[in-house]
Amino acid sequence: MFKHLGFAFTRVSIGIIALLIFSAGNLFGQTAPIPPVIGSPNTVTADPAVPRPRTTPCVVTLFSNFEFDNFNAQNFSYAPPANCPGPWAKIVFEANFNVTPGTQFDRTAAIYLGHANIYFGTTAEPAENFGPSWHIERDLTDYSALFAAAQTGEVDLGNLVNSEFNSIIFGSATVSLYPLAERQHAPDTADAVFPMPDAAGGAATLNTSADQLTGTFTLPTNVERAYLDVLTQSQANDEFWDTCVPNDVSAELESCGNTAFREAEISVDGTPAGVAPVYPWIYTGGVDPFLWAPLPGVQTLNFVPYRVDLTPFAGLLSNGQPHTVAVSVFNADSHFSATASLLVYLDHGSTQVTGALTQNTIGAGPNPNVVENLTTNSDGSIDGSVSVTSLRAFEVAGFVNTSHGKVFTQVFQDVNFSSTQQFVSTDVQFTQDINQSTRVNSTTLTRVGPQIFASVEQFKYPLVFDINITVNADGSEDQQSTVHQEFDRDVISPGFISAISNHVDSTDTLVFEPDGSFSNQGQASDQHFTEFDSSGVHYECSLAAANSVLTSIGHGCLAK
Repeated sequence: MFKHLGFAFTRVSIGIIALLIFSAGNLFGQTAPIPPVIGSPNTVTADPAVPRPRTTPCVVTLFSNFEFDNFNAQNFSYAPPANCPGPWAKIVFEANFNVTPGTQFDRTAAIYLGHANIYFGTTAEPAENFGPSWHIERDLTDYSALFAAAQTGEVDLGNLVNSEFNSIIFGSATVSLYPLAERQHAPDTADAVFPMPDAAGGAATLNTSADQLTGTFTLPTNVERAYLDVLTQSQANDEFWDTCVPNDVSAELESCGNTAFREAEISVDGTPAGVAPVYPWIYTGGVDPFLWAPLPGVQTLNFVPYRVDLTPFAGLLSNGQPHTVAVSVFNADSHFSATASLLVYLDHGSTQVTGALTQNTIGAGPNPNVVENLTTNSDGSIDGSVSVTSLRAFEVAGFVNTSHGKVFTQVFQDVNFSSTQQFVSTDVQFTQDINQSTRVNSTTLTRVGPQIFASVEQFKYPLVFDINITVNADGSEDQQSTVHQEFDRDVISPGFISAISNHVDSTDTLVFEPDGSFSNQGQASDQHFTEFDSSGVHYECSLAAANSVLTSIGHGCLAK
């Protein structure tokens, strides 16, 4: 629940307000980007297409049929279409990927324009006799400034191809620029986008808590608002960070260390400036590949950046001096890939604003509480639990003197993380039951003269992951896995509300034979995606699968 200056909004109240607003306006539908087909093994999600304006877009091809069979970045060129000048009502990035049949790992895919990230995600894994294809979209309207001038771009999709891993990935991408309708006002978009890192080579590698992704900028002297879009992707030893345990028990539990808590820390000139929770993405090869065919996990193919409000620092950032913005990951343990984009909004009525940071209670960093309750029995078996919790509540405030008066901004945020893992480890059984929760409540108050505007945002990232391995008398092993993932985001701001909920549930049992061969049984999964907002978006789609093919399609997935 949100509780700042008399506001008290729950998810239920957001839904009620949404219904009231929707009843007064015209709804328009969304559909899934690729129509799902019952009986198909092809990769598909219930995620909606980006809502489009009614104007005819100018479509620019960024790259076409790029072949990814090595670890070299591939470059492309972009130029704004001469017959389609901005400002634009909407900018939509789209990409289509496919992988040939065979054997291949899931791979990380990232696309940059002018070094700024415009897409980050992972790929689907193929089967020996089937190569999946998939479609992704991202709303890049806030990044309009990137598309106003010619830029070079880069695609980072490293893919090892040899006699064992023989599947090749192909991809194409476009950007659609939608002109304004007659008498339509241009959307409020960033005046400039500053990439981190501002160099070729893609995301930075953060191996420890001390490692940082940094960007040093001398910004315009009239910055009124600033935001940092952050992406921190777990890789290598950190890929399954949500399964990790305290270092002192990692050997006996045969697990990764540094606990199951990770969090991105944001700083400006070394001063703590914000927090970005790490989403527990699970890739299509994660734990059991059959869990994710044909329905991948939440955002697996298309990560959503987390936006950190740096507006209280706007006065400082406008002083004409160089400033360093940094991102680190608390408890990083080889490694996280990190990229970020600084979006600045200018005061067009002046060339110089002044201001100051007036309050900052973030502190030096999180102080997680770790509790170990494990028992080692006389036969060497282990049972019990480990847990880690972190609760942070802080305020960051500042002001800028603008052409339209003094603007005060206060950002209140509660970040609540918890993870409890139950273990049983014997000669014939290993059980790891994970119950993890991340909740973020944010309230931003903006005061201009006597007027106060409030924006309220809530994120919830629950993860339940139960893994049970049984060793049978004949030497075979059964690995049963059950997963529940969610991404929930609610927003109430002046003139706009929205509610997004994305749930994926999946179960499967892997059967490993004594000779090393394996099969699976009992695979079933479903995804339910809902999105409502006061602009008229009303979308709901449910998909279900069993035995690695799609078995059910909700009506809303196909509605026009």
